[in-house]
Amino acid sequence: MKKLIIGLLLASVGFSACEKLEQVPQSTASQAAVFGNENGLKLYTNSFYGMGFLPGNSISLDAMSDYLAVRAVPDFIREGGFAANNSSGWSWTDLRNINYFIQNCNNPAVPVSVRNNYLGLARYFRAYFYMDKVRRFGDVPWIGKPLDINDTTALNAGRDKRELVMDSVLADLDFACANISTANDPSRTTITKWVAFAFKSRVCLFEGTFRKYHTSLNLTSTANKWLQEAASAADQIIKNGGFSINTAGGPGVSYRNVFTSNTPLANEVLQAAVADVNLGVLSDANWWWTSGTYGSKASFTREFINTFLNIDGTPYTNNPGYATMLFKDEVKNRDLRLKQSIRCQDYKRTTNGLPVPAPPVFSYTFTGYQPIKLTLDNTALDAGRLNTNIVPLFRYAEVLLNFAEAKAELGTLTNQEWALTIGALRARAGITGGLSIKPTVADPYLVRNYFPNISDPSILEIRRERGIELSLEGFRFSDILRWKRGELMERPWNGFHVPSLNVPMDLNEDGILDVAFFQGTRPTPAVSGVTYVDVSPRIGAAINSQLLKNNTSGELIWMNEIPRKWNERNYLYPIPLNDLQRNPKLKQNPGWN
Repeated sequence: MKKLIIGLLLASVGFSACEKLEQVPQSTASQAAVFGNENGLKLYTNSFYGMGFLPGNSISLDAMSDYLAVRAVPDFIREGGFAANNSSGWSWTDLRNINYFIQNCNNPAVPVSVRNNYLGLARYFRAYFYMDKVRRFGDVPWIGKPLDINDTTALNAGRDKRELVMDSVLADLDFACANISTANDPSRTTITKWVAFAFKSRVCLFEGTFRKYHTSLNLTSTANKWLQEAASAADQIIKNGGFSINTAGGPGVSYRNVFTSNTPLANEVLQAAVADVNLGVLSDANWWWTSGTYGSKASFTREFINTFLNIDGTPYTNNPGYATMLFKDEVKNRDLRLKQSIRCQDYKRTTNGLPVPAPPVFSYTFTGYQPIKLTLDNTALDAGRLNTNIVPLFRYAEVLLNFAEAKAELGTLTNQEWALTIGALRARAGITGGLSIKPTVADPYLVRNYFPNISDPSILEIRRERGIELSLEGFRFSDILRWKRGELMERPWNGFHVPSLNVPMDLNEDGILDVAFFQGTRPTPAVSGVTYVDVSPRIGAAINSQLLKNNTSGELIWMNEIPRKWNERNYLYPIPLNDLQRNPKLKQNPGWN
């Protein structure tokens, strides 16, 4: 998976100096050079930014989610496609580097407040490391010191309970929030006090809801503690961080501008992966989202697109005839984030210096809902690692969502808090209704298609809002895990409604016909400029088949011949086989033997 480098702190001098720490004997002189002054501490902690577990919110992190149809069914949710022998992630090298710093950052020549600032950074990264491990594997060994190769007892120990590990993670985050001294980094590339609070709110929301909905853990009695911590951490940012939702440019552009800007929009972005042309640090967002061969050809499903509200704040699925509405009509009068998330209406891309209408292209999309959120509108950037736009890692919008969800799960969300959080996000999207008062009626579409066990209207609407606002930012699979809604991964990959065969459709109403669907032999004569898509029923074990739900009409259906299966075991990954064989005391996660 392609990853962006965070800021300019990843200079080679930082890496080389810290890599040598494990090569040079741990003598008093070598340690004093690093731990005896602030510059040494800063140089060492800069190395943490280059570790592989960092928030590398690349442009493809949601490729395995319920709301994207992709080129191929991920092995993890394909029956028989995944096992312990192709699992990964059981690596502990980065932890040793962090623990070595924590153990040795005690030189009295450095003022306590300075040491604690860098200890706060180190403990933040240790918390990040462990949260990734717990989310992936559940119980893991808690290692609070740098292990020596001769420490066979620790190296061959079993796993510690989730409660012990997560309590330790929370202690690390509390220390980080209390001691990281930097409150504002204009570059938005480093860890600040507010980033630490934002991450704490993310971690605690995950853990609180995971414990609440995964009742088999027998930890439901402790869920509220974590939800309260999530709300409290987010509230610190809301009241003291000085952040706000970006509204510059108006509702039609202000949301997407957060992702297409070359510099972080400081009012909303707490931390970002920033491109640098001079250093050759660029992303491949355009290439991934517009290539017919390079990326996953990921496209939103219609089931998810249906969750975008009408512009007046009412559910789109309350509209009579929504199920057969044509693409050109269903994208109108909706939450304005829709037109900032997919190609539709008046969307244009620059080609040879000129803006050109750009409807969905069926050599790139399987469903018709082709994402644009993270791309730049210039075709010259479509083939290679050329993107200069930032990738947000922590946004104020997420903080608001974390706060609202934690409060709703606790049953204490007020109308004022609804307006401050969900209301503010919807207002930025141009929605006019339901901004100041919590909902009182559960949307039957959300209950029926997404959350049949949830009756609280506020929780339902917050989950709707989270899916839309944070789409493609790498949150969706984690949300599915913590809500215990893995079955969503089995939902059909459906696309827009096709009324009939052999009739070209103008998708963006620019007067140019764009696509037609046929079965058997391609119609002749072909209409110039029209993409013809074969939706013939396949016989036998066909691969990559694109069909219509009702055979000759209806929603597009992609790859329904390859079953996607979610089992209870999928809430955790298996311990990789090689690691389990080296240390049988780890024991395999349930269902993966």
